[in-house]
Amino acid sequence: MAIEIPRDLLPTDGRFGCGPSKVRPAQLEALAASGASILGTSHRQAPVKNLVGSVREQLAALLRVPEGYEIIVGNGGSTAFWDAAAFGLIEHRSQNLVFGEFGGKFAAAAGAPWLAAPDVRKAEPGSLTVAEVVPDVDVYAWPHNETSTGVAAPIGRVDAEGALTVIDATSAAGGIDFDATQADVYYFAPQKNLGSDGGLWFAAVSPAAIERIERIAASDRYIPEFLSLKNAVDNSRLNQTLNTPALTTLHLLDSQLRWILDNGGLAWAAARTAESSSVLYDWAEASSVATPFVADAAHRSPVVATIDFDDSIDAAAIAKTLRANGIVDTEPYRKLGRNQLRVATFVSIEPDDVRQLTRSIEYVLENLGA
Repeated sequence: MAIEIPRDLLPTDGRFGCGPSKVRPAQLEALAASGASILGTSHRQAPVKNLVGSVREQLAALLRVPEGYEIIVGNGGSTAFWDAAAFGLIEHRSQNLVFGEFGGKFAAAAGAPWLAAPDVRKAEPGSLTVAEVVPDVDVYAWPHNETSTGVAAPIGRVDAEGALTVIDATSAAGGIDFDATQADVYYFAPQKNLGSDGGLWFAAVSPAAIERIERIAASDRYIPEFLSLKNAVDNSRLNQTLNTPALTTLHLLDSQLRWILDNGGLAWAAARTAESSSVLYDWAEASSVATPFVADAAHRSPVVATIDFDDSIDAAAIAKTLRANGIVDTEPYRKLGRNQLRVATFVSIEPDDVRQLTRSIEYVLENLGA
Protein backbone atom coordinates (compact mmCIF):
# COMPACT_ATOMS: atom_id res chain seq x y z
CA MET A 1 0.00 0.00 0.00
CA ALA A 2 1.28 3.47 -0.89
CA ILE A 3 2.58 5.54 2.02
CA GLU A 4 1.04 8.98 2.38
CA ILE A 5 3.23 11.30 4.43
CA PRO A 6 1.16 13.61 6.69
CA ARG A 7 1.07 17.17 5.41
CA ASP A 8 2.53 18.57 8.61
CA LEU A 9 5.71 16.58 7.98
CA LEU A 10 6.21 17.69 4.38
CA PRO A 11 8.62 20.44 3.33
CA THR A 12 7.13 23.64 1.95
CA ASP A 13 9.16 23.03 -1.21
CA GLY A 14 10.10 19.45 -2.07
CA ARG A 15 12.94 20.12 -4.54
CA PHE A 16 16.25 18.70 -3.28
CA GLY A 17 17.97 17.85 -6.55
CA CYS A 18 21.75 18.05 -6.97
CA GLY A 19 21.52 18.52 -10.74
CA PRO A 20 19.37 21.42 -11.85
CA SER A 21 18.52 22.94 -8.50
CA LYS A 22 15.62 24.69 -6.87
CA VAL A 23 14.79 28.02 -8.50
CA ARG A 24 13.12 30.39 -6.05
CA PRO A 25 9.63 31.60 -7.00
CA ALA A 26 10.82 35.21 -6.68
CA GLN A 27 13.30 34.58 -9.49
CA LEU A 28 10.54 33.29 -11.76
CA GLU A 29 8.36 36.28 -10.89
CA ALA A 30 11.19 38.66 -11.76
CA LEU A 31 11.75 36.84 -15.06
CA ALA A 32 8.05 37.06 -15.93
CA ALA A 33 7.98 40.73 -14.98
CA SER A 34 10.79 41.46 -17.45
CA GLY A 35 8.27 40.83 -20.24
CA ALA A 36 9.72 41.49 -23.69
CA SER A 37 12.58 43.67 -22.48
CA ILE A 38 15.20 40.89 -22.63
CA LEU A 39 13.95 37.62 -24.09
CA GLY A 40 13.87 37.62 -27.85
CA THR A 41 16.18 40.63 -28.21
CA SER A 42 19.71 41.03 -29.61
CA HIS A 43 22.56 40.06 -27.32
CA ARG A 44 24.70 42.78 -28.94
CA GLN A 45 22.44 45.59 -27.71
CA ALA A 46 22.37 47.44 -24.39
CA PRO A 47 19.60 45.55 -22.51
CA VAL A 48 21.33 42.16 -22.73
CA LYS A 49 24.85 43.56 -22.45
CA ASN A 50 23.81 45.46 -19.32
CA LEU A 51 22.46 42.20 -17.88
CA VAL A 52 25.76 40.43 -18.60
CA GLY A 53 27.59 43.33 -16.99
CA SER A 54 25.36 43.16 -13.90
CA VAL A 55 26.01 39.44 -13.52
CA ARG A 56 29.76 39.90 -13.89
CA GLU A 57 29.84 42.73 -11.34
CA GLN A 58 27.77 40.81 -8.82
CA LEU A 59 29.83 37.64 -9.23
CA ALA A 60 33.00 39.65 -8.61
CA ALA A 61 31.42 41.05 -5.44
CA LEU A 62 30.09 37.70 -4.24
CA LEU A 63 33.38 35.86 -4.76
CA ARG A 64 35.40 38.83 -3.43
CA VAL A 65 37.82 38.58 -6.33
CA PRO A 66 41.16 40.37 -5.90
CA GLU A 67 42.20 43.36 -7.96
CA GLY A 68 43.25 42.32 -11.45
CA TYR A 69 41.00 39.26 -11.56
CA GLU A 70 38.24 39.21 -14.16
CA ILE A 71 34.90 37.43 -14.44
CA ILE A 72 34.64 35.80 -17.85
CA VAL A 73 31.69 33.99 -19.38
CA GLY A 74 31.34 31.54 -22.24
CA ASN A 75 28.73 29.49 -24.07
CA GLY A 76 28.20 25.93 -22.85
CA GLY A 77 28.51 24.43 -19.38
CA SER A 78 31.36 22.93 -17.39
CA THR A 79 31.84 20.23 -20.03
CA ALA A 80 32.64 22.94 -22.58
CA PHE A 81 35.05 24.56 -20.14
CA TRP A 82 37.00 21.32 -19.65
CA ASP A 83 37.60 21.11 -23.39
CA ALA A 84 38.37 24.82 -23.57
CA ALA A 85 40.97 24.36 -20.82
CA ALA A 86 42.60 21.51 -22.73
CA PHE A 87 42.90 23.79 -25.77
CA GLY A 88 43.75 27.10 -24.14
CA LEU A 89 44.77 26.82 -20.46
CA ILE A 90 46.95 23.73 -20.01
CA GLU A 91 50.31 24.46 -21.59
CA HIS A 92 52.03 21.08 -21.34
CA ARG A 93 50.57 18.88 -18.59
CA SER A 94 48.03 18.99 -15.79
CA GLN A 95 47.65 17.26 -12.45
CA ASN A 96 44.03 16.26 -11.87
CA LEU A 97 42.65 15.22 -8.50
CA VAL A 98 39.80 12.77 -8.95
CA PHE A 99 37.39 12.02 -6.10
CA GLY A 100 34.18 11.95 -8.10
CA GLU A 101 32.62 12.28 -11.53
CA PHE A 102 33.50 15.89 -12.40
CA GLY A 103 37.17 15.54 -11.49
CA GLY A 104 37.34 12.42 -13.66
CA LYS A 105 35.76 14.18 -16.63
CA PHE A 106 38.25 17.04 -16.52
CA ALA A 107 41.09 14.51 -16.27
CA ALA A 108 39.75 12.81 -19.41
CA ALA A 109 39.62 16.13 -21.28
CA ALA A 110 43.18 16.88 -20.13
CA GLY A 111 44.28 13.71 -21.91
CA ALA A 112 44.10 15.52 -25.26
CA PRO A 113 46.71 14.25 -27.77
CA TRP A 114 48.58 17.57 -27.99
CA LEU A 115 49.24 17.49 -24.23
CA ALA A 116 51.40 15.22 -22.11
CA ALA A 117 49.35 12.60 -20.26
CA PRO A 118 47.88 14.15 -17.10
CA ASP A 119 49.09 13.17 -13.65
CA VAL A 120 45.82 11.75 -12.33
CA ARG A 121 45.54 11.14 -8.60
CA LYS A 122 42.44 9.19 -7.63
CA ALA A 123 40.76 8.69 -4.28
CA GLU A 124 38.16 6.11 -3.37
CA PRO A 125 34.60 7.49 -3.57
CA GLY A 126 33.79 9.30 -0.34
CA SER A 127 37.41 10.25 0.35
CA LEU A 128 39.82 12.95 -0.78
CA THR A 129 43.23 13.19 -2.42
CA VAL A 130 45.58 16.16 -2.39
CA ALA A 131 47.85 17.93 -4.87
CA GLU A 132 51.58 17.24 -4.96
CA VAL A 133 54.09 19.38 -6.83
CA VAL A 134 55.44 17.68 -9.95
CA PRO A 135 58.14 19.42 -12.03
CA ASP A 136 56.48 19.30 -15.47
CA VAL A 137 52.91 20.16 -14.39
CA ASP A 138 51.62 23.67 -15.20
CA VAL A 139 47.95 23.27 -14.13
CA TYR A 140 46.79 21.76 -10.83
CA ALA A 141 43.05 21.04 -11.00
CA TRP A 142 40.40 19.69 -8.68
CA PRO A 143 36.73 20.25 -7.74
CA HIS A 144 35.85 22.46 -4.80
CA ASN A 145 32.85 20.21 -4.26
CA GLU A 146 32.23 16.85 -5.87
CA THR A 147 28.52 16.67 -6.66
CA SER A 148 28.49 12.91 -7.22
CA THR A 149 29.94 11.89 -3.84
CA GLY A 150 29.37 14.79 -1.47
CA VAL A 151 33.06 15.40 -0.82
CA ALA A 152 34.29 18.98 -0.41
CA ALA A 153 37.97 19.87 -0.83
CA PRO A 154 39.93 22.78 0.65
CA ILE A 155 41.11 25.47 -1.77
CA GLY A 156 44.76 26.44 -1.51
CA ARG A 157 47.18 27.63 -4.15
CA VAL A 158 49.75 25.01 -5.14
CA ASP A 159 53.22 26.43 -4.54
CA ALA A 160 54.74 25.58 -7.91
CA GLU A 161 56.48 28.28 -9.93
CA GLY A 162 54.59 29.25 -13.08
CA ALA A 163 51.73 26.80 -12.43
CA LEU A 164 48.04 27.67 -12.25
CA THR A 165 45.58 26.42 -9.62
CA VAL A 166 42.31 25.66 -11.41
CA ILE A 167 39.17 24.87 -9.39
CA ASP A 168 35.89 23.37 -10.60
CA ALA A 169 33.25 25.15 -8.53
CA THR A 170 30.05 24.07 -10.28
CA SER A 171 28.26 22.83 -7.15
CA ALA A 172 30.24 25.01 -4.72
CA ALA A 173 30.05 28.52 -6.18
CA GLY A 174 27.80 30.72 -4.09
CA GLY A 175 27.37 28.14 -1.33
CA ILE A 176 30.83 27.46 0.13
CA ASP A 177 33.08 30.24 1.38
CA PHE A 178 36.68 30.41 0.15
CA ASP A 179 39.57 32.78 -0.49
CA ALA A 180 39.62 33.72 -4.17
CA THR A 181 43.31 34.64 -3.98
CA GLN A 182 44.03 30.91 -3.62
CA ALA A 183 42.90 30.03 -7.17
CA ASP A 184 43.88 31.27 -10.62
CA VAL A 185 40.70 29.95 -12.21
CA TYR A 186 37.47 29.32 -10.29
CA TYR A 187 34.93 28.16 -12.86
CA PHE A 188 31.33 26.96 -12.70
CA ALA A 189 27.99 26.56 -14.37
CA PRO A 190 25.24 28.42 -12.46
CA GLN A 191 22.51 25.80 -11.99
CA LYS A 192 23.31 24.79 -8.39
CA ASN A 193 23.65 27.31 -5.53
CA LEU A 194 23.25 30.09 -8.04
CA GLY A 195 19.70 28.94 -8.75
CA SER A 196 19.87 29.31 -12.50
CA ASP A 197 19.70 27.20 -15.66
CA GLY A 198 22.23 25.71 -18.09
CA GLY A 199 23.94 26.94 -21.23
CA LEU A 200 26.72 29.14 -19.82
CA TRP A 201 29.93 28.83 -17.82
CA PHE A 202 31.57 31.55 -15.71
CA ALA A 203 35.06 31.84 -14.29
CA ALA A 204 36.99 34.15 -11.99
CA VAL A 205 40.46 34.31 -13.57
CA SER A 206 43.70 35.78 -12.29
CA PRO A 207 46.13 37.95 -14.25
CA ALA A 208 48.44 34.93 -14.50
CA ALA A 209 45.65 32.86 -16.02
CA ILE A 210 44.82 35.59 -18.52
CA GLU A 211 48.48 35.82 -19.50
CA ARG A 212 48.53 32.04 -20.04
CA ILE A 213 45.33 32.16 -22.10
CA GLU A 214 46.68 34.94 -24.31
CA ARG A 215 50.08 33.28 -24.75
CA ILE A 216 48.61 29.95 -25.85
CA ALA A 217 46.15 31.72 -28.16
CA ALA A 218 49.09 33.48 -29.84
CA SER A 219 50.92 30.18 -30.40
CA ASP A 220 50.45 27.83 -33.34
CA ARG A 221 48.11 25.53 -31.37
CA TYR A 222 44.80 24.90 -33.12
CA ILE A 223 41.92 26.17 -30.98
CA PRO A 224 38.29 25.93 -32.16
CA GLU A 225 36.60 29.32 -32.03
CA PHE A 226 33.78 28.07 -29.78
CA LEU A 227 36.31 26.69 -27.26
CA SER A 228 38.69 29.65 -27.32
CA LEU A 229 39.25 31.12 -23.85
CA LYS A 230 40.81 34.14 -25.55
CA ASN A 231 37.46 34.69 -27.31
CA ALA A 232 35.72 34.38 -23.93
CA VAL A 233 38.05 36.97 -22.37
CA ASP A 234 37.64 39.42 -25.25
CA ASN A 235 33.86 39.07 -25.45
CA SER A 236 33.40 39.22 -21.68
CA ARG A 237 35.17 42.57 -21.58
CA LEU A 238 32.42 43.75 -23.94
CA ASN A 239 29.72 42.14 -21.74
CA GLN A 240 28.79 39.63 -24.41
CA THR A 241 29.43 36.04 -25.51
CA LEU A 242 30.63 34.58 -28.81
CA ASN A 243 27.18 33.19 -29.60
CA THR A 244 23.79 34.20 -28.23
CA PRO A 245 23.82 33.51 -24.49
CA ALA A 246 21.11 31.71 -22.56
CA LEU A 247 19.09 34.77 -21.55
CA THR A 248 16.82 33.03 -19.05
CA THR A 249 19.95 31.65 -17.36
CA LEU A 250 21.38 35.16 -17.10
CA HIS A 251 18.19 36.67 -15.71
CA LEU A 252 17.68 33.96 -13.08
CA LEU A 253 21.34 34.26 -12.09
CA ASP A 254 21.13 38.03 -11.78
CA SER A 255 18.15 37.71 -9.41
CA GLN A 256 19.85 35.05 -7.33
CA LEU A 257 23.07 37.02 -6.98
CA ARG A 258 21.15 40.09 -5.85
CA TRP A 259 19.28 37.99 -3.24
CA ILE A 260 22.47 36.44 -1.84
CA LEU A 261 24.34 39.75 -1.73
CA ASP A 262 21.39 41.55 -0.12
CA ASN A 263 21.34 38.92 2.63
CA GLY A 264 25.04 39.13 3.46
CA GLY A 265 26.95 37.60 0.58
CA LEU A 266 29.07 34.45 0.57
CA ALA A 267 29.50 34.28 4.34
CA TRP A 268 25.71 34.30 4.78
CA ALA A 269 25.21 31.71 2.06
CA ALA A 270 27.89 29.43 3.50
CA ALA A 271 26.35 29.61 6.98
CA ARG A 272 22.95 28.74 5.51
CA THR A 273 24.18 25.68 3.59
CA ALA A 274 26.20 24.54 6.62
CA GLU A 275 23.07 24.73 8.76
CA SER A 276 21.03 22.71 6.28
CA SER A 277 23.64 20.01 5.71
CA SER A 278 24.31 19.67 9.44
CA VAL A 279 20.66 18.81 9.93
CA LEU A 280 21.09 15.80 7.65
CA TYR A 281 24.49 14.71 8.97
CA ASP A 282 23.36 14.98 12.58
CA TRP A 283 20.20 13.04 11.78
CA ALA A 284 22.17 10.28 10.05
CA GLU A 285 24.71 10.00 12.86
CA ALA A 286 21.89 9.65 15.39
CA SER A 287 20.06 7.07 13.28
CA SER A 288 20.36 3.32 13.77
CA VAL A 289 19.99 2.63 10.03
CA ALA A 290 21.76 5.58 8.34
CA THR A 291 25.24 7.10 8.31
CA PRO A 292 27.02 9.87 6.39
CA PHE A 293 28.73 8.37 3.34
CA VAL A 294 31.80 10.61 3.72
CA ALA A 295 33.53 9.23 6.81
CA ASP A 296 35.78 12.21 7.54
CA ALA A 297 33.54 14.99 8.83
CA ALA A 298 36.07 17.61 7.63
CA HIS A 299 35.51 16.45 4.05
CA ARG A 300 31.71 16.37 4.13
CA SER A 301 30.11 18.76 1.69
CA PRO A 302 27.90 21.52 3.08
CA VAL A 303 25.92 21.63 -0.19
CA VAL A 304 25.51 17.97 -1.21
CA ALA A 305 24.79 15.48 1.58
CA THR A 306 25.17 11.77 0.79
CA ILE A 307 23.58 9.44 3.35
CA ASP A 308 24.15 5.66 3.30
CA PHE A 309 21.55 3.21 4.63
CA ASP A 310 21.90 -0.17 6.25
CA ASP A 311 21.43 -3.16 3.93
CA SER A 312 18.15 -3.90 5.70
CA ILE A 313 16.75 -0.64 4.28
CA ASP A 314 15.92 -0.06 0.61
CA ALA A 315 17.00 3.52 -0.05
CA ALA A 316 15.49 3.38 -3.53
CA ALA A 317 12.10 2.62 -1.97
CA ILE A 318 12.50 5.63 0.33
CA ALA A 319 13.30 7.90 -2.62
CA LYS A 320 10.37 6.49 -4.60
CA THR A 321 7.98 7.08 -1.70
CA LEU A 322 9.29 10.59 -1.14
CA ARG A 323 8.81 11.36 -4.84
CA ALA A 324 5.21 10.12 -4.70
CA ASN A 325 4.67 12.65 -1.91
CA GLY A 326 6.17 15.58 -3.81
CA ILE A 327 9.71 15.36 -2.39
CA VAL A 328 11.84 14.90 -5.49
CA ASP A 329 15.37 14.14 -6.66
CA THR A 330 16.78 12.50 -3.53
CA GLU A 331 18.04 9.49 -5.50
CA PRO A 332 21.79 8.69 -5.33
CA TYR A 333 24.19 9.52 -8.14
CA ARG A 334 23.45 6.93 -10.81
CA LYS A 335 27.06 5.80 -11.36
CA LEU A 336 27.96 5.51 -7.69
CA GLY A 337 25.65 2.56 -7.18
CA ARG A 338 25.20 2.87 -3.44
CA ASN A 339 22.23 2.26 -1.15
CA GLN A 340 21.90 5.91 -0.28
CA LEU A 341 20.08 9.19 -0.66
CA ARG A 342 21.77 12.28 -2.09
CA VAL A 343 20.27 15.56 -0.97
CA ALA A 344 21.14 19.07 -2.13
CA THR A 345 21.36 21.70 0.58
CA PHE A 346 22.05 24.56 -1.82
CA VAL A 347 21.50 28.10 -0.63
CA SER A 348 17.99 28.39 -2.14
CA ILE A 349 16.78 25.47 -0.01
CA GLU A 350 15.25 26.49 3.30
CA PRO A 351 16.94 24.89 6.34
CA ASP A 352 13.49 24.24 7.82
CA ASP A 353 12.59 22.28 4.68
CA VAL A 354 15.62 20.06 5.32
CA ARG A 355 14.34 19.49 8.86
CA GLN A 356 10.96 18.52 7.43
CA LEU A 357 12.69 16.18 5.00
CA THR A 358 14.28 14.25 7.86
CA ARG A 359 10.87 13.99 9.54
CA SER A 360 9.40 12.68 6.30
CA ILE A 361 12.19 10.11 5.96
CA GLU A 362 11.58 8.96 9.53
CA TYR A 363 7.89 8.53 8.75
CA VAL A 364 8.68 6.49 5.64
CA LEU A 365 11.12 4.32 7.56
CA GLU A 366 8.48 3.63 10.22
CA ASN A 367 5.91 2.63 7.63
CA LEU A 368 7.89 0.89 4.86
CA GLY A 369 7.40 -2.54 6.39
CA ALA A 370 3.84 -1.94 7.52
